[in-house]
Amino acid sequence: LLLISGRWKLIILWQLKDGARRFTEMQKAIPHSSKKMLSQQLREMEVDGLIARKRFAENPPRVDYWLTELGESLLPVLKELYAWGEAHHIIE
Repeated sequence: LLLISGRWKLIILWQLKDGARRFTEMQKAIPHSSKKMLSQQLREMEVDGLIARKRFAENPPRVDYWLTELGESLLPVLKELYAWGEAHHIIE
């Protein structure tokens, strides 16, 4: 729970479940998160080994994030949480 506690961490994991995403894509998918908070949560998740990142030397700079093996091991749990939310009409 310590690794995934944080307002946006579960949502970030869910956004990365289908593969690598750019920072701007995640920012659009999580519109209520500030750029600063999203960056902080991503940094913490990288340090904890849940996600990996790669910065490309392009103009404008591009940064991709994806789940590590440890992060992918959380997907079954996230899918169960999602199913529970749907079953109890919490998720539309």
